[in-house]
Amino acid sequence: MNVRWSHCVLRVRDLDAMADFYCDALGFRVADRGEVGRSTEIVFLSGSSTDHHQLALMQGRTSVEAGSLDHNAFRVDSIDDVKAVHDWVAADDRVGPGFPVTHGNAVSVYFADPEGNGIEVFCDTPWHVRQPQISSWDPTLSADEVLSAVRAEFEAVDGFMPMEQYREQQAEAFGESG
Repeated sequence: MNVRWSHCVLRVRDLDAMADFYCDALGFRVADRGEVGRSTEIVFLSGSSTDHHQLALMQGRTSVEAGSLDHNAFRVDSIDDVKAVHDWVAADDRVGPGFPVTHGNAVSVYFADPEGNGIEVFCDTPWHVRQPQISSWDPTLSADEVLSAVRAEFEAVDGFMPMEQYREQQAEAFGESG
């Protein structure tokens, strides 16, 4: 399995100020913004057309002393790799249950390390889906069945498109196109 670090999610006290800071300081652009649940807002930031987000900022940090890291995410090559991690997590008594989640653009399993740090292991789907989106997926299905279910669930979401089309749009917005 080829595992690569992808992004992190930080909990922040002042969402707009932090988003402005990362956009100004590092040249990030807002890729998506919306609510998780009923009252928590999240902003997805990227500095490249190849990654939907490299950093996400989410409301919810209550004090300077409270930790800001929500989770680190690691990309793998296939749904079968994600399923293997899901099965390993389910069998390992150090980490507790894993949560199979799809955002439409990825198939993931979320879990915590032995000290409670959040981890996401995911593979990309062939589609861009406006974020935030969240649903569960069934790890007992084949990879093809998982993709079919994800497509059926998210293809009606505004902004659903092939990932290559999204990346072309982003490359133009970042000034990376020809």
